[in-house]
Amino acid sequence: MFIDVTSNSPHPVIEANGLSRHFGDRVAVHDVNLKLHCGDILGFLGPNGAGKSTTMRMLTGNLAPSSGSVHICGTDLLDDPLEAKHHIGYLPEIPPLYKELTVDEYLRFAARLHGLAKTSLQIALDEVKQQCELNDVGKRLIGVLSKGYQQRVAIAQAIIHRPQLIILDEPTVGLDPNQIQKVRALIRELGKTHAIILSSHILSEVESVCNRVQIMHQSKLVLDDSLNNLKQQNMNLENIFIQLTAGNTPAREPVQR
Repeated sequence: MFIDVTSNSPHPVIEANGLSRHFGDRVAVHDVNLKLHCGDILGFLGPNGAGKSTTMRMLTGNLAPSSGSVHICGTDLLDDPLEAKHHIGYLPEIPPLYKELTVDEYLRFAARLHGLAKTSLQIALDEVKQQCELNDVGKRLIGVLSKGYQQRVAIAQAIIHRPQLIILDEPTVGLDPNQIQKVRALIRELGKTHAIILSSHILSEVESVCNRVQIMHQSKLVLDDSLNNLKQQNMNLENIFIQLTAGNTPAREPVQR
């Protein structure tokens, strides 16, 4: 059973406008715009040094922008970070797992960090274990689980508080093909009732899981389009990525949604 957290709010789940970040004289990110609603799964791509990691840090509230704004479910991330972050579930590339804890112990700990009340904690734990297929390993130490199960635990900690926005950074790195397929299936299912940002270097993963794609190059967005639109134009994502990131390529006009 997947829990529907879809909101009746008129606001997008996430909206970023004119997002920029400077480090001294160096421009790391320039004028990034983003708007996602429930049901959007965005593949966020870019070569190393493009500004993707800096953008992710700003979208999660871990780095303040030099200019621009981020709103999560209508709440300004800078003005009210606690309220905004309540709606964000984040899985970093290196998951924050405590391998000496059991799955149940760790997820209870994560739930308390997210501010879940004791009265709702057990319900949330049961729901997220079912979502991530962890019912059979709740009493096992995280450290003895396979990499695939550990990644499911990491995703579970990101969604136990029922956020509307899920941000995943390289969620299938180091997994075997069977584990990759199961994690991708979980992401697709979560995408039915959440907005998801999937940062990945694996183009085939973005094509398999996502319905939208953005590509960053040299601190700017050079592509913002739907995968369906690209397919209708018989455009191959790998060819587009190579073409747009091979040099000083001007940004394409983003698709209007």
